Amino acid sequence: MGKLIEIEQAWEQIDAASASSALEPIELPVEQAVGRVLAESVISDIDVPPYRKALMDGYAVSSGDVEPGVALPIRGEILAGSVPKQPLEKGTAVRIMTGAPLPRGADAVVPVEQTRREGDQVLFEGTITAGANLMEQGFCTHRGETVVPAGATIAAHHVGLLCEVGAARVRVHRPPRVAVLSTGDELVSPTDLPGPGQIRNTNAPLLGSLAERDGAHVSQLGVAVDEAEELAARIGRGLQHDVLLLSGGVSAGVRDLVPATLEGLGVEPVFHGVRLKPGKPVFFGVRPGSPPTFVFGLPGNPVSSWVCYELFVRRTLDHLSGRGLVERWQERTVAEDFAYRGSRRTLHPAKLAGRDA
Repeated sequence: MGKLIEIEQAWEQIDAASASSALEPIELPVEQAVGRVLAESVISDIDVPPYRKALMDGYAVSSGDVEPGVALPIRGEILAGSVPKQPLEKGTAVRIMTGAPLPRGADAVVPVEQTRREGDQVLFEGTITAGANLMEQGFCTHRGETVVPAGATIAAHHVGLLCEVGAARVRVHRPPRVAVLSTGDELVSPTDLPGPGQIRNTNAPLLGSLAERDGAHVSQLGVAVDEAEELAARIGRGLQHDVLLLSGGVSAGVRDLVPATLEGLGVEPVFHGVRLKPGKPVFFGVRPGSPPTFVFGLPGNPVSSWVCYELFVRRTLDHLSGRGLVERWQERTVAEDFAYRGSRRTLHPAKLAGRDA
């Protein structure tokens, strides 16, 4: 293990190694792109709405013609999906449906509930202001305007909007391919009953779930025993991915073979050891290539492994996914006294309760 560095130094070194390594874009139907990060901004090819439209069923009028008790002759009807055949004549009204385009000359829509039809005329109960109950052309988006910027994560609510502006297919960054490999003779499957000196492998499912939460495609490589040849073979498989997460085997013990094995496979160490509790022996390295593989050696302790993932691995996945840096820190007031011991920065699990922790 090398000289311990501070968390901020580790972040700087991770950023220097991975900030410019966003994965290549792929094209997907927009409905399959939810959760992916846009590689290119989406520009609207039309005004939205593309015309001045009615926001409710009623009558398209010139607002100056409407007074309480005034009746206007009805000159036709405009349905959603149709086009007005002629401008609105002065002193008349046109029946109009929600979403239909207003005829030229109309500047308001009187809701049907505020009218009474009498044969081929409509009687109004009150006045109406210009612009009432309509939406102007381009109110939501103008042609040429950026609708969703590059770097944004596509959410379900974006899908309809993107389709509306013609982006039925979008270019998104390929999701990172993450391999998870646990090491240690003592590990058994979560489905097995541990024997003497054995423990269940909880870190691999935990790390895989965290990576999937962050948009990665995860490959579980199982458990490598503390034997150099097998460890090298399994790590070699992991190096075929964008990110390799190793759980265990990175401390200073005699049997902790991971750092030497990584170096033998061409992984260049960036740092090994952070002034942090838990998580002190965390390792980060890069196997050069096109694209490179980013390697994290995480402590075997489950809480340490989780902390190091959130602090360091997630940051790297943000870069690879095209999200860039995402601020996730929150300041809260500690509800109970917390005793700090030692010289290393300590991260302690907390439960949020309103504005307190």
